[in-house]
Parts: sequence; C-alpha cells; structure tokens
Amino acid sequence: MDALAKAWSKAVRAAFPGPWRPGLVVRELGGALLLGVLATLLAIAEHSGLCLVSGPAVALLFLLRRGLPGTVLVLTATLTGWAAAPLPLLVCAGWSAGARVKRVAVLAGSFTGGFLLMTATGVVKDIGTAPLKLMIGLSLGGYLLVAVLPALWGRYRAQRRALLDALRDRNDQLLRERVMVAHQARLRERHRIAQDMHDSLGHQLALISVHSGALEVDRTLTDRQREAVGVLRLAAVSAMRELREVVGVLHDESTALPSVPGAGAGAPGAGHRGGVEGVGKLVESSRAAGTTVSFAEDGERRPLAANVGHAAYRIVQEALTNAHKHAPGAPIAVALRYEPDALVVEVANPRAAEPVGVPAGGGTAVVSGGQGLTGLRERARLVGGMVHAGPTPEAGFRLAAVLPYEGAGSAADGPAAMAGDLAGAAGAEEWLLDGLPGPDGEPGARRRRSPAIGCAIGGGVVLLTVLGLLAWGVVSFVQVSKEATVPRSLYDSIEVGTAQAEVERRLPPGNGFFTQDYEGTGPARPDGSTCRYFLSGDTNDHWGEDNVDRFCFKDGVLVEKLHFVAKS
Repeated sequence: MDALAKAWSKAVRAAFPGPWRPGLVVRELGGALLLGVLATLLAIAEHSGLCLVSGPAVALLFLLRRGLPGTVLVLTATLTGWAAAPLPLLVCAGWSAGARVKRVAVLAGSFTGGFLLMTATGVVKDIGTAPLKLMIGLSLGGYLLVAVLPALWGRYRAQRRALLDALRDRNDQLLRERVMVAHQARLRERHRIAQDMHDSLGHQLALISVHSGALEVDRTLTDRQREAVGVLRLAAVSAMRELREVVGVLHDESTALPSVPGAGAGAPGAGHRGGVEGVGKLVESSRAAGTTVSFAEDGERRPLAANVGHAAYRIVQEALTNAHKHAPGAPIAVALRYEPDALVVEVANPRAAEPVGVPAGGGTAVVSGGQGLTGLRERARLVGGMVHAGPTPEAGFRLAAVLPYEGAGSAADGPAAMAGDLAGAAGAEEWLLDGLPGPDGEPGARRRRSPAIGCAIGGGVVLLTVLGLLAWGVVSFVQVSKEATVPRSLYDSIEVGTAQAEVERRLPPGNGFFTQDYEGTGPARPDGSTCRYFLSGDTNDHWGEDNVDRFCFKDGVLVEKLHFVAKS
C-alpha cells in the first residue's frame, strides 16, 4: 500500500507540477472552465452526441498540459480530427508543448504523432466524402496554423525568458566579481603600503635606535645628555613596536582573501623610490651609524626591470635593518652579483658581540614583528625570484636573494592589473547584455543570438507552407467542383433512353463532397432505379438554394433526368 501511495503521489506531482500559487490556481481553473464551455457549445453546434463529455474532458486536458505537454498535444490532436470541440484546446496544447518540452526530438515527435493521428481520425470519419489528398492538405494546413504556429510563439517566449534570466544572473555575477576584485585590489594596495612602511620607516627607526644606543654609552656625554639620549632611544623602540603592530594588522587583513594574480610591489604607482643605484646610499647610512659595512659588486651590470630593482633595494634595506637590530656592532657584508641569468643579492654578518635582542648599553629588548622576511619572500616571488635566509656555520646570519633580470611581473601588474580586470568584467557584461564583441576583442567574436531568429524562421516556413497549401486547396477545390458539376449544354444533350454506359461516359466523375447532402431530395425516384446527383451549371440567385441535376438508371438505361432546386 505504501508503494502504491508513493507511486500515486509521484504521478500526481508529475501531472500537476507546482508550486500552485493562488494566482496560478485562479488562472488555470478559469482557463479550464472557459475551454470546457467552448467545447460544449461546439459539440452542440456540431450535433455531436458527446456534448456532456466534451466539456469536462477538454477542461481536464487543459489542466494536465503543464505537466504532460506532449501527451496532451497528441491526445488533443487525435480528438480534434474526430470533432471540432477540442479545437480551442489544440491552440493551448501547442503553446504549452512549444514552451515546456525542452528536447527538440521529443517536441518534433509529439507534433508529428499528433498530426498523423489527427489526419488518420479525420480520414476514418469522413472517408468517401472528399478526396484523400484534399483531406490531408486541409488537415496539414489547419494543424500548422492551429498547433505549430502557437508552439513556435510559445517556444520563442520561453527561450527569451530563459535568456533574460541567464543574462540577469550573469550580470549579477559580474557585479559581484567586480566588487570582489576591487576589494582585493584595495587589500593588495593596503598590503603594499604596509610593506613600504615596514621597510622604509622600520629601517630609519632602526638606524635612530642604533645611533642613540651608541651615544648612550659615549663617555663624553653628561648624565643629563645620556638620559635624553636614552629617552630618544626608548621613543624610537616604542615607535618601531607600534609600527610593527600596525603593519601586522594591515598585513593580516590584506592576506585574508586570495591574492590577485599580477598585483605586486612592482606595479606602477607602487612607489619605486629605490633601485640598485640606491643600495650604496643604504650602505653609507649604515656606516654613518658606526657599523662596519662592506659593499661589493661583481659581474657586468645589466639593465633591470623596475620591479626587480625595487625588490633588490628593499631586500638590502630589510637585511641591514635586521643586522642592526639582532647583531649590533657586527660587521656587515653586502654584495650584488650579476650572474648570466639573474641578479644575486647577498647580505651576511657574523655573530653579534653582545647577546642578541639586547641593545648596546642595555635597556628594552629589540622589537621584531616577524613581517620582514615574509615580506621579502613575497617581493621576490612577485618578480619570479626566491629568498633564502638562515644562520651560517660561523654562528652568523646570511640572507641571499635570486632575482631574474626581466622579472615575472610587467607594467600591467598591481593596481593597473586590477583596473584591467575591472574593465574586462565590464566588457564581458556589455558583451552579454548588448550583444557586442567579446572582451577578448578578437575579430569575428561571437555575438549573442536572439531566439527570435530561429522562431521567426520557423514561423515563416509555417506561413509559407500554409499559403502554399491554401493555393493548392483553391485549385483542387475548383477542379473537384468541376467534377461534380454538369454544364447546361451537356444536360440538354443527354436523352432519356440512352444506355447507362454511354451516359456515364459523358458525365463528369462526380464528387460526394458536394452532392451527398442532396441525395434523397427532390421528387420521388422511379421505382427500382439508382440515381446520381450533380450540381447544375445554372446559376441561382436565391441564398440557401442550389440547382441540382439528377440522372436515374434502371436495367442499364437512363430512365429519368431531372433538374430541381434543393435547399443547401
């Protein structure tokens, strides 16, 4: 029982798919009621014996068309071939099938099957009353107009609605991506500013701390002067601590989202205030602080990309700052080596004379935010290089960086790349919404195709086919009407008593489509005779009346010819 109940529930959901909102319920019930009344009226006008059944059946099929569009189309077409009552429903069934059946093969099969069944039922019902070709032509023309044309319009509306929904979703996605890219660009710029603050201000504060530490142990200073220098050194240390706290917060926020490819320190506008030419000034500043610093350049100097030179400058600056903080008083060796494929930057120092972390003359421990080496590795990565830092066998410290001459970035990196990404997103949005060429700008980029083109072509084919069938029908109708009409001259030339074979040879073949309503009308036929009815070539000016010619045969001889007026 449970399986049967589940199957029944599944079948009901498939036949009447939801959600059934109040407005939809009212619209569907109103449409079913209207079509049911129309079907009943058409059945009454047609003198059909199914007047009581036609209305409910059509209403039920109308409600089922949303869940079973193909099945309802085939059933409605079959019933339409037998009676005219379901004809209004065939329009709605064609619309629903065109709009709701997604697979082209299923849609084509449904319409083909509906046409064949409608034609078959129509031929079975009216066999012998009209030529078969005429019946098929009328069935095809009516089916194309009543079922196929609404289906094309419904499919166009459905495809247009689906395309607009897809474009709206794509537009919303592009807007979200634009906001995300802009947010990442701001975070990357914030990270760059934080890194520059750390490298430049941290270096200068470290030099201030080293200078003040050296003055604090100078014996020529008085106690008051030494106290003032100590306050200066503590202020520099406190400033370094606060700077690193701020830089740490900015760095953590900047790396919260995935990095944007191409955004790096080498971007235009990133503030390239120093290159390899500024390394000598850094060395002189460190020497002025009382530290022994050696500087050497090996190899033939080569032109460097701007971002590579700036990265080399920042690496030397950070390495000197770390040496001043963690190995005060120790000599420092700075070297730039121009290798065949890359620039090697090396900064090394031996073990400090005093314990690491304690400044000259004692006092507050050295401040270290832990951001320096991380920033250096990031700088080197952005230009396609690498950084190695670690202790030496002599208990000192060595930092070495390998930077390619050209760099991995380009002039389009960084904020400019962000702007390019935003422009690309905007271009893609315009391409989707306005049908412009794609953002790649390639010649012959595909344009958006409107569903109206295919549906318009299909509608044109249907209309041309219907017009062709109409022209063919008019010609066939005239020809068939001639076959059922006896000219007045022929009627006068035929005499009673002529052999039946001779008379039938001279008469047109006739057609029951035009004369079946006249059989049995007129004066009484001669006893034992068989009669043939034809339209008369005489014109009749009275509405609702037709001139009819009757030829009656008995024993192979024409026994009567009669011309009379019959009600049409």
